[in-house]
Amino acid sequence: MLFGYTSGLKPNQLRKLSQLYRRKSLPAQIVSPELARSITELSHEIGRQIGLLIQRQGIIEAIIVGDEKEIVIPDLSAYRLGGKRLRGLRCVHTHLKHESLTQDDLTDLALLRLDLMVSIEVLENGLPGSASIGHLVPPDGEGKVYEILPPVSFHQIDFLCDDFVAELEKKLSQSGAAFDVHDKRERALLVSVSTGSRFEQEDSLEELKELARSDNVVVLDAVIQRPKKIHPKYLMGSGKIKEVVIRALQAGATLLIIDQNLSPGQAKSIGEISEMKVIDRNQLILDIFAQRANSREGKVQVELAQLKYLLPKLSERSTDLSRLTGGIGGRGPGETRLEIDRRRVREKIGRMETELRSLSLGREQRRNKRRGTPIPIISIVGYTNVGKSTLLNVLTKSEVRSEDLLFATLDTTSRRLRFPREKEAIITDTVGFIRELPKDLFNAFAATLDELQDSDLLLHIADISNPRLEQQINAVNDILAQLHLEDKPKLLVLNKIDKVDPETAKNLASRLNAIPISALQPASLINLIKILEEKVFKI
Repeated sequence: MLFGYTSGLKPNQLRKLSQLYRRKSLPAQIVSPELARSITELSHEIGRQIGLLIQRQGIIEAIIVGDEKEIVIPDLSAYRLGGKRLRGLRCVHTHLKHESLTQDDLTDLALLRLDLMVSIEVLENGLPGSASIGHLVPPDGEGKVYEILPPVSFHQIDFLCDDFVAELEKKLSQSGAAFDVHDKRERALLVSVSTGSRFEQEDSLEELKELARSDNVVVLDAVIQRPKKIHPKYLMGSGKIKEVVIRALQAGATLLIIDQNLSPGQAKSIGEISEMKVIDRNQLILDIFAQRANSREGKVQVELAQLKYLLPKLSERSTDLSRLTGGIGGRGPGETRLEIDRRRVREKIGRMETELRSLSLGREQRRNKRRGTPIPIISIVGYTNVGKSTLLNVLTKSEVRSEDLLFATLDTTSRRLRFPREKEAIITDTVGFIRELPKDLFNAFAATLDELQDSDLLLHIADISNPRLEQQINAVNDILAQLHLEDKPKLLVLNKIDKVDPETAKNLASRLNAIPISALQPASLINLIKILEEKVFKI
């Protein structure tokens, strides 16, 4: 096909361009001498660069007409990389200014994973002059992405194209051998783009790494971008996003995780330029929840949140989804496929909201039953992965799942806590909080968290060893305020004192008016149990 700036060309020039499709190079040739001469002469005649995209078999796939400075390579989505290291196409184009490969040429080479990028100088008589050849290189630990061979007269090129590309692809494949071929986990590059404070950005990125680890994702690298303003299409400038994608491809990433929440348009644009899966922080959290929910109510809540998150993004799906349905029953105005998808999602949301209300009735009945008993209720709240479930297990001799992962516990768990004076209370473990919890997910779990209204005491657990201790405490307090629980009696407990210096633990506990403990050291819980008994039973 013919692409680019063809306006202004004469009919005979367009005919010459079309006739190029009849030409073919041998697999060992970068481009046949006859074909090279044809494009340099025509490029000289029209005063514009001409480019060819050539398959490995030597067949011309596309002809591109540029201006005097550059060509613009068209969409290559039909030649998706898949598991290949190279795309199976080489770009051969003319240069009118006697220059070697430009930075734009090399960026396209790396970003599009072309077999080769070749420029041919157009001499003043229209004949081919020197040729420059660029190719990708395996990662060398120094960030080198490509190599440019020394320019040589086109007629003196001694280069077996097919052998060279086959060997190059083999080396590129071997460079990824550090990854276990049996390891099916996603490999991600994390990206943070922010105009806020650098400390908050780095802090958020560290939390994103933990979220990725909790979702069983291998984190290869992380990139911080600090633009003057957020780009409406890519978050960062088009040049920067290309650098990020090249870095991801060099690292062998299969996934881009963006720390900021993406609009449907941004997710689509970044996905198109990277040809990789792209998710944002919200999607990552939703995926973790989807894996960890065990109860029927938890699963419904998570799926409902996912559907509500998906619905606005349907408007940005591929245009082929906008074709009208056809055939019997689908003639006339009808519905587009996209409209059908949206309608089905809305219908499913309606069904799941109905089911959730039904499940909520059962929960409300259990709450009413508890209200009829004189047993007080203690609810454990706190940031995710601060040791809430571990503490519940130690206090009640239970075996609730507890792991060093974010959101290891999603489903509410209640146990009886017996005190030394033959008194007992119900102690409940709740889902961990996190800052900037996705709105749909917060709304889905708000009904579950509504049980906190019945609590006689909120046991706020925080991780004293976490460098973000006070930010996490504030994030939990903000969520409690959104749930209208700010006036509930609270007891702040600093867990994991075994991981910090004793003097540090003492000073922080004093400053924050908290109780220092380690859920892994039962002796440290004696004072906590005593204070809990005093507060709950007003002793």
